[in-house]
Amino acid sequence: MNVLVVYAHPEPKSLNGSLKDFTLRHLERAGHTVQVSDLYAMNWKASLDANDSLERLSSERFYPSSESKHAFENGLQSEDIAREQDKLKWADAVIFQFPLWWFSMPALMKGWFERVYAYGLAYGVGEHSDARWGERYGEGRFAGKRAMLVVTTGGWESHYSARGINGPIDDLLFPIQHGMLYYPGFDVLPPFVVYRTGRIDDAKYAEVSEALGRRLDTLWTSAPIAFRAQNGGAYAIPALTLRDDLAAGQVGFAAHIARADEGVDEAAEEATEEVKQRAEANSSTMSIA
Repeated sequence: MNVLVVYAHPEPKSLNGSLKDFTLRHLERAGHTVQVSDLYAMNWKASLDANDSLERLSSERFYPSSESKHAFENGLQSEDIAREQDKLKWADAVIFQFPLWWFSMPALMKGWFERVYAYGLAYGVGEHSDARWGERYGEGRFAGKRAMLVVTTGGWESHYSARGINGPIDDLLFPIQHGMLYYPGFDVLPPFVVYRTGRIDDAKYAEVSEALGRRLDTLWTSAPIAFRAQNGGAYAIPALTLRDDLAAGQVGFAAHIARADEGVDEAAEEATEEVKQRAEANSSTMSIA
């Protein structure tokens, strides 16, 4: 299988650097083909701006989405953007590895998403009607591909627990996993999180790398997070609010993850099957792109 690792840490000798190298060796030894986008080593340009297009749609004002669409549709994107998009099309799975800085990813990686996720590739696709609201949240260009976060943080695991001072780690990562990965169609695996990075000694590193190896071995068999498909019958369109009978009385991020004990009505099952068929067709198209 083809695996892309998008990696952001400025120090090659860091824990992150060592884990990235471990991931590369482990996957290659298992017979997979791996590409690494080391954003700091690449001197990746983080800011999305008018220079991302070789030929502007308008010279009067810069509208990011319309300029992105124009450049993507007409082969006018800057070379670095097009190269990363080719890697995404090539990959069967993508691992995003980064340290948790100020409750999110480093700015360089955020800029990777802003520039590489072009209009027509990661968003702005599919029909908008009374029955559908675009191909997103379970559909999209990356349907059929898998994604996983590898995240390090200096805080204790208890600091990121359900009642921890920093907030639950699943809530902190929800905008990334649901909004940046599931939105364009990835099947998103539970994250691999390393806590208390300042206390990693040789024994702890051996434990962490062994656990990471097990996760990498199940990259294609682990069940993804059960995010609810937008066009699978769970949401009213066009309001895109959750049906009243699902997660009744529950609000917030967790309401958008299906519980194992929930029943699914016949209409929702049919809609979900349609989503799967679209994902399979789109995956076949992407594989030959």
